[in-house]
Amino acid sequence: QVQLVESGGKLVQTGGSLSLSCAASGQTFSAYTMGWFRQAPGKEREFVAAINRSGSRTLYTDSVKGRFTISRDNAKKTVYLQMNSLKPEETAVYYCAAALVFPLSDPFKVNSWGQGTQVTVSS
Repeated sequence: QVQLVESGGKLVQTGGSLSLSCAASGQTFSAYTMGWFRQAPGKEREFVAAINRSGSRTLYTDSVKGRFTISRDNAKKTVYLQMNSLKPEETAVYYCAAALVFPLSDPFKVNSWGQGTQVTVSS
């Protein structure tokens, strides 16, 4: 399996921007679909975005389309999530995920999870 470590989470104001990174180690990064999920307190983990192995295809949950961008650099074994126009309701722990399927939106299809990074959007 691949090991994942997220970074970049912090406190940001409503309407602000934030970039998350997820560094991978272990097995071949380019063999995995990569994704981002988030989990707010008291809520289930939900899909945010995914990108296929080559980076040629992306998928977003409707609420973030046009504001979030997922990308990957296979040479650096890193996946990114650029988040713009953030909203307070997007306060959550953001998790990086690796899977062997695309499209990816079901957390039960994830093979490896990162430890999560906290994003807090103040109103």
